[in-house]
Amino acid sequence: MASPRLETYCCPNRDAATQLVMNFQPEVFCGVCIGSASVSLLLTILQLLPKKGQSPRKMPKASSSSTILLLISVCDILGGLGMIFRSSVWLGFPGFIANISVVNGTDVWPSAFCVGSAMWIQLLYSAGFWWLFCYAVDSYLVVRRSAGLSTIVLYHMMTWGLAVMLCVEGIALLYYPSLSSCENGLEHAIPHYITTYAPLLLVLVVNPILFRRTVSAVASLLKGRQGIYTENERRLGTEIQIRFFKIMLVFVICWSSNIINESLLFYLEMQPDINEMPLKNIRSAALITWIIMGVLNPMQGFLFTLAFYGWTGWRVDLKWRKREIPWESMSSSTAGENAYPSPVNYQSNLHDSKKVSTTDSQQTDEAISMLSEGNTSGDDRLTRSSPIYQGW
Repeated sequence: MASPRLETYCCPNRDAATQLVMNFQPEVFCGVCIGSASVSLLLTILQLLPKKGQSPRKMPKASSSSTILLLISVCDILGGLGMIFRSSVWLGFPGFIANISVVNGTDVWPSAFCVGSAMWIQLLYSAGFWWLFCYAVDSYLVVRRSAGLSTIVLYHMMTWGLAVMLCVEGIALLYYPSLSSCENGLEHAIPHYITTYAPLLLVLVVNPILFRRTVSAVASLLKGRQGIYTENERRLGTEIQIRFFKIMLVFVICWSSNIINESLLFYLEMQPDINEMPLKNIRSAALITWIIMGVLNPMQGFLFTLAFYGWTGWRVDLKWRKREIPWESMSSSTAGENAYPSPVNYQSNLHDSKKVSTTDSQQTDEAISMLSEGNTSGDDRLTRSSPIYQGW
């Protein structure tokens, strides 16, 4: 699971609250992390593989939203692999891990493993948070017709740049002046916790607002096509709204335990003695949420694929098949249409106005289809039955 306590534990003079959770049944905790991450990893990959009997999804053009959804799953897969590797070493080499707690030890490899594996997990999940934020931004911009394929480059720069910058900055402040002699005190730990939870809190606060505005914009788009809001358009807007709700529901389920756990541990850190009897219930709650984190954090990858695409089935199709590239078919059809240019006549103005109307219709179709992409059952049938997809 992803927690700033993983990096804090690498300091020999770690605080008592971190010592409490990290030393609580480490074998059981690592086993839970390995089991949860392995199940999520296998099911996530199964979800993403092509299935037999399913026709390839046809998009009007390649969308940045579909790329972002795939990158979120990739971050979850790589973060899960980091959890499996770290927990496996923790279980298989207890003597190696014990050297992490040695003050001024000569063996640097235990500390290097502790810091490196913790940074890997934090970086990948932090990047996943930023990609999820970019997905909310891109969904809104697509409906507003302000986004294109070029924006994916900006999303890459923002996501990886901010994830690396915050991770390195938090680690540098935490391990100042050196890993073997970390400064003890909350003034060094708090910046690290802020850089870890900033993207998580950003998604929790901002994404629901962006999703709500996107749903409202979709409703306006559907109404603007014919001036009416039929049952099909209403159902399509509801499907998109449910999809956004599923995404936020998965995120809240998987990461709310982290916020609760960190609040409890932070409260314990501020106490002169965390082993006092009045704090027993708080210690128990912190340990329970710690185990829950080990179960829910790795499961985010699989649960997100369910929210993105629904259950895609067990029948994997590993046969390679050539798929038509959307822009190739568009360019070929355009070339065929322009091979014999028609002479200018008195109907050109009428033809141009119809062409502009058709272009606007296609742009609206693309925006809606990007938001409903991945729903291979109800959404596909719904959009095709709606007047918005019938050449109006």
